[in-house]
Amino acid sequence: MEGYKAKVTVDEIVSMKKKSKITMLTAYDFTTATICDKAGVDVLLVGDSAGMVMLGYNTTTPVTIDEMMLFCKAVVRGSRHAMVVADMPFMSYQVDVTEAVRNACIFVKEAGVDAVKIEGGEEMVDTIRAIVRAGIPVMGHIGLKPQTAMLWQGYKVQGKCKESALQLVRDAKAIEKAGVYCIVLEKVVVEVAKIITDMVKVPTIGIGAGNVCDGQVLVIHDLLGLYEQMKPKFVKRYAELAQKMTKALISFKNDVMSERFPSDENVFHMDTNEHDKLMKELGDIKNE
Repeated sequence: MEGYKAKVTVDEIVSMKKKSKITMLTAYDFTTATICDKAGVDVLLVGDSAGMVMLGYNTTTPVTIDEMMLFCKAVVRGSRHAMVVADMPFMSYQVDVTEAVRNACIFVKEAGVDAVKIEGGEEMVDTIRAIVRAGIPVMGHIGLKPQTAMLWQGYKVQGKCKESALQLVRDAKAIEKAGVYCIVLEKVVVEVAKIITDMVKVPTIGIGAGNVCDGQVLVIHDLLGLYEQMKPKFVKRYAELAQKMTKALISFKNDVMSERFPSDENVFHMDTNEHDKLMKELGDIKNE
């Protein structure tokens, strides 16, 4: 089919390491996924950040599987080319390995995603290995772990001291060995991100980890300037859509109030003959 691009596979993502930068964006709905897909984005992450930008939670921690399933199904329907990855939400994989595998299978079987993402390093090795053994590709995520960050130290930069840096390296090596096909490095100092990127054979995808990584990911609401509650240092705004949308909505309200909308070009009219018949009929009814 003309213009059709095959679905991005795990093998393609792995082969891009050191050759071509990987682009990944979050998506939570059909329309956004369709636009990202048309733009040629390699991976669409249905992030649990949906809890904040779509549902209004203060953190990602409250997000449930049912909520994530709804977002995942919509994104899958809107993606023909990009790989779709489901963020496994808090408490969907931490309690028990068997439960983690079952939940990962649900995301693949019922939502139709191509892979799942799990936060954690050495402590998640058994879980990652079990999910991979079940035939499901796993994207790793180390550095800042948003699901539990607020329970410990907040959204702090990772790897600034020797001990923290060494732990990140150990985490990266451990989850690579467990079978992840790529690793997200969030809010990691550039020096450590480079060490990890050079050390592991799978691609690294940075968010606040510098351009030394094999790819980059951003929350699309941050990139487009839709989410104004916070602006992390690592975000580059490519548009300010919230401001433009607000102006558009104010214009709509003013047009309605002043009766400039709807104008004649926005309404439908009866055929003249039908209108004349209607008016005659109404006149007859009036005179009864």
